[in-house]
Amino acid sequence: MAKEQNYGTGRRKSAIARVWLVPGDGQVTINGRNSRQYLGRDVLEIQVRSPLVSLDLEGRYNVRAIVKGGGISGQAGAIKLGISRALLAVNDEFRKELRAGGYLTRDARVKERKKYGRKKARRGFQFVKR
Repeated sequence: MAKEQNYGTGRRKSAIARVWLVPGDGQVTINGRNSRQYLGRDVLEIQVRSPLVSLDLEGRYNVRAIVKGGGISGQAGAIKLGISRALLAVNDEFRKELRAGGYLTRDARVKERKKYGRKKARRGFQFVKR
């Protein structure tokens, strides 16, 4: 009696999400807690559910995600990409609509490293000529 599971991996900044889609009633579970309790903000909740909403599959799949690293916002972005990739495993015909919505693009922006001789990545030390 093994259920059909589809898997997708998502990354954003330093967050990594492993996402499983299982046919169900639309529950989203992140690290063993429901998404509203884990994320805390409605904006992030909407972001996580956006791939399912765009394909009109919102109440059809349960989402189970395990996320490590980064902050809450980066984790939400990683889950969104993981859901999108898992949906491709469900049906490859979703690719065109997911690509048009920008859900399959990995956001590669990460924090720039600090350089020597500077206070932060780009900001120099305060300077007075006299």
